[in-house]
Amino acid sequence: MKALRLAAMLLALSGVAGATAVLAGCGGARSSSSTPAAERLQREDLVAVSHGLRQAERSVGREMAAARIAWPLVANGLPAKIPPGVRPAVSAASAAARGIVLPPLMSKPQARSLTGPAAGIAGLFQSFSGLTERGWTLTGAAADEIESGSPAAARFARENVALYIDAVYDGHFDGGLIGKSLLAGYRKLGGAAGFGATLTQAEVDALAGAYSPAAEQLHPHPGVKLGA
Repeated sequence: MKALRLAAMLLALSGVAGATAVLAGCGGARSSSSTPAAERLQREDLVAVSHGLRQAERSVGREMAAARIAWPLVANGLPAKIPPGVRPAVSAASAAARGIVLPPLMSKPQARSLTGPAAGIAGLFQSFSGLTERGWTLTGAAADEIESGSPAAARFARENVALYIDAVYDGHFDGGLIGKSLLAGYRKLGGAAGFGATLTQAEVDALAGAYSPAAEQLHPHPGVKLGA
């Protein structure tokens, strides 16, 4: 039964990146218009998304703090005998990932209405939050199965744990792209002169630092292969 639940969660995990890619692609298509009215709407959306990023920043930082503890313990896979510190660290990272604030504007129903760079940023944030939550949860479930599940369940967990670990890494990779996308969108839509007091360069720089590769990407690279 647990193995079936793990398989079902794996299917859910596989849909996260595809859904967010579609969202980001739709945003890119809507951003092609360069009329003054369209640019004004894109600036409004970017301001709103920036507020959402600020709202989520503390919860994202908590997840990253937990991830830095858990990641070195799982980056190279899970052994047949799970070391004592692995499960508590992964559990803490999973709880922190579940606690990431997803601003309403970036939820799938509302994000579909976003235009320009804001749409792509919302897609990246969804990918970050969805992949990290599912990746940590599935890694924890795999550790449970390896340690106390049936032989078949333990084998299934060992064969698939690379996918879950990769999901955590990929989620954080996307999180590290948010800041670059925000800076690029801000410049494209006129920068400080175009946004004025609604979104200052200092505010954008601060958010770009919070969602940068230095702040969000995990090290080392995953060292486990599917089926190992």
